Amino acid sequence: MKAIVQDTYGPPSVLRLEETDRPVPGPGEVLIRVHAAGVDQGVWHLMAGMPYALRAMGFGLRAPKARIRGMDLAGRVEAVGADVTRFRPGDEVYGSCDGSFAEYACAKEDALAPKPRNVDFEQAAAVPVSACTALKALRDVARVEAGQSVLVLGASGGVGTYAVQLAKAFGAHVTGVCSAAKADLVRSIGADEVIDYTGHDPVDGSRRYDLILDIAGNRPVSRLRRALTPRGTLVIVGGEGGGRWIGGNERQLGALLLSPFVGHRLRTVAAMEHHHSDLQVLTELIEAGSVTPAVDRSYPLAEVPDAIRYLREGHVRGKIVIRL
Repeated sequence: MKAIVQDTYGPPSVLRLEETDRPVPGPGEVLIRVHAAGVDQGVWHLMAGMPYALRAMGFGLRAPKARIRGMDLAGRVEAVGADVTRFRPGDEVYGSCDGSFAEYACAKEDALAPKPRNVDFEQAAAVPVSACTALKALRDVARVEAGQSVLVLGASGGVGTYAVQLAKAFGAHVTGVCSAAKADLVRSIGADEVIDYTGHDPVDGSRRYDLILDIAGNRPVSRLRRALTPRGTLVIVGGEGGGRWIGGNERQLGALLLSPFVGHRLRTVAAMEHHHSDLQVLTELIEAGSVTPAVDRSYPLAEVPDAIRYLREGHVRGKIVIRL
């Protein structure tokens, strides 16, 4: 099969299209014929091996342990391993795994769900990691409630577009922050208000919110707290920039250390493995029309390096997907 592989950490140029063996599903695994795969910042981090702390977490100190990149996927079940009970060959599924930038990939049964009926494979592949991260940030970490005011910083990105829609689905009043060029997208997915950060500081303290989601941002926690209600909650979702060792996670660590001593709830969340129950919640919302994947553009498998370069330029409106 064809797959995008790498043998060393580095820029997108370390990725190459190569013929490799088709994986064989083990116990509890499903072999999927991949029709589309999502691209997000996590793919870049694993490709680059940055920050260095990532390598110490088991991904490979000097070189990546997993040669094939990619996490999100959507496709059809080709075969199932022992003990798999929820799927059979021919089923249309979506979810995540290691190595989705390939014609075939193996995923754990618990990381998959039936594909929503009202979206195509490319739209479905844009959902798992980003939407599950937004769901966990809002539902599990922030415990958002109907009627609350929510500020989403980074509302036009992969996680942000889902955060806006999920917060609305949970009954919140949502203000999205993005550039003027992306304001139409954020309005179209349901934001009650949109702030252009290039013309106005959304956390200058002139308005206060019950919940702030700061997605891959770099504003100091002290500034973000100025825009919270007295008992408000700040959730820092991921983080870019920062040093080589722990990247943009300095703010997250600082927020967690400060939280016990202030009235605000300061929390963090990172992209993580999800359970099929999270995907089932998202499937219900997608099929009900409450959540719609926002796909900026798609690339063929051979152009994964170009897709990652475009992602890192910061112009993406929603998600990028790889089509197979």
